Amino acid sequence: MHERSPITVAIGRFEDLVALGLRTLLADDPNVSVLAQDIAHERIPVLLRAHRPRVLILDVGALRDLAQVRELSLQHPHTRLVLLGAGLSAAESAQLLAFGASACLGKDSQTRDVRNAIHLASRGLQVMMQGEYGAGATRVSDSRLTRREGDVLLLLRRGRSNAQIALALQIGVETVRTHARSIYRKLGVASRRALIALPAPSVEPPEPVSRPARRRVATRAVTRRPLHD
Repeated sequence: MHERSPITVAIGRFEDLVALGLRTLLADDPNVSVLAQDIAHERIPVLLRAHRPRVLILDVGALRDLAQVRELSLQHPHTRLVLLGAGLSAAESAQLLAFGASACLGKDSQTRDVRNAIHLASRGLQVMMQGEYGAGATRVSDSRLTRREGDVLLLLRRGRSNAQIALALQIGVETVRTHARSIYRKLGVASRRALIALPAPSVEPPEPVSRPARRRVATRAVTRRPLHD
């Protein structure tokens, strides 16, 4: 009978009690292999490139902003992100999942919930807690933004109109509307005003840079003067 390979896991830096709990939890799981632990946050990209763990467990408090989750998930798609935080709101949890995290759990979550999250995340599923952090069972979610939805979200958060977003990303206005509706659903909001009112990352991520975005600057310089609509 073919034996399944253990799930390779790396663990970021946590306070001592949480770090001890994670080490104990994973040491008791024969289906998990810990490649590295107590990783300084600035060393994480190097570790991901060198070892490509299946799951990375991170402290939400160590993130410089929520958009860093998106950067890690896009640059290292083979590694699933399991995030542990204290006192996160449902809106913040939804944003972390939308930006690419595979699981968002409280630091006081029960052992079985953390273990389940790691195993489900390794299979490409998204998991979050039901109800308040640290209470209730985990549930499987499907709220990850696509790459294009992430681009649209960043521009929506900057108050850009649908027409401005379409021009910046070189897509149709109706396509922007479709992406916006999907973003609202995944983040659990009903309107653009509610989206903008969500807790913002502590540092706004850079605006999407692409060939179409650079062409937009040149086009506007040529066409802005004769157009008055």
